[in-house]
Amino acid sequence: MTGAAELRSRTREFLAAHPPATTGRSEFLGARFDAGLAWVHYPAGLGGLGAARSLQAVVDAELEAAGAPDNDPRRIGIGLGMAAPTILAYGTEEQKRRFLRPLWIGEEVWCQLFSEPGAGSDLAALGTRAVRDGADGDWVVNGQKVWTSSAHIARWAILIARTDPDAPKHRGITYFLCDMTDPGVEVRPLRQITGEAEFNEVFLTDVRIPDARRLGPVGEGWKVAQTTLMNERVSIGGMRLPREGGMIGPVARTWRERPELRTHDLHQRLLTLWVESEVARLTGERLRQQLAARQPGPEGSGMKLGFARLNQEISGLEVELRGEEGLLYDDWTMRRPELVDFTGRDAGYRYLRSKGNSIEGGTSEVLLNIVAERVLGLPAEPRNDKDVPWKDLAR
Repeated sequence: MTGAAELRSRTREFLAAHPPATTGRSEFLGARFDAGLAWVHYPAGLGGLGAARSLQAVVDAELEAAGAPDNDPRRIGIGLGMAAPTILAYGTEEQKRRFLRPLWIGEEVWCQLFSEPGAGSDLAALGTRAVRDGADGDWVVNGQKVWTSSAHIARWAILIARTDPDAPKHRGITYFLCDMTDPGVEVRPLRQITGEAEFNEVFLTDVRIPDARRLGPVGEGWKVAQTTLMNERVSIGGMRLPREGGMIGPVARTWRERPELRTHDLHQRLLTLWVESEVARLTGERLRQQLAARQPGPEGSGMKLGFARLNQEISGLEVELRGEEGLLYDDWTMRRPELVDFTGRDAGYRYLRSKGNSIEGGTSEVLLNIVAERVLGLPAEPRNDKDVPWKDLAR
């Protein structure tokens, strides 16, 4: 077993051999992956050492203190938080070795082709079709996906498509890895209330995907997708933050720096939200400790629920606190950003962008059902379509 002392020693030896000040960023990140210091809990040869997940903090602390470059995790969050754990769990050895290293280094950006215009909250109702071509075994995919973050910069996508319309909706789905540069993949921007086009819609027209890029068995894509979704909710709601990290930070700074804006009512609301933010931060830390012992479960849905509600309430308080200033907006320019920057923009941006937090990564209504049924053990909501073939569902 690799312990904290051994990992600390390994990391220091690595830094001595690859000084951050004189080693190029790409070279440094590649060497870090090869040394097993990327994800220490991953297997040896795949960026890890088979160590406890909790020991990643030991490595990260040593690297941060040495001024080492990171892999820009906000830009490649979908790859790190969703694609990688799913490939690790269900990929072939060839797939793991092909995709995990460039994914972690950031050489290849990933996106997620799950939601559709008629299958968002009810994702299992998706209608994108993948049909096996008998001549060469490829799959031919046709359909439309929507709300796809990073599709405009992505090289690869995790994709779920219907391969058996005669099966009930949860059983006839297969999971694929889609090359976004292939013929037939068209990405169109979706302009948001913020003015940006951070999301996209993706049209798939006769896109050919080799069977070697199928992830998991045919028809069991829903099971594979659950691994992706559970990790997605943890990555959104359970991110590691310092005290006053995230949305509460700008509000707290404004309160301290602008005493003329203070009122008794705003003070009480700020105190409440500050405490709730700290509780959420510490709960996220506990969740990460649980993850060290097992795979993500439904608890991540609760964290993501709290994240969405807090962001919306805090951003609303910030706009009120700033008064007329809070109504200003810095820039409506149509842009296609590579990441979401909540703290790098003004209060108006945070207020508008946070409205999407209760939709992305699973709507709050769906997550409430997940928490009720899978965490609290309450009776399941009646579902009359579970055993009905997908092709017979009303649409």
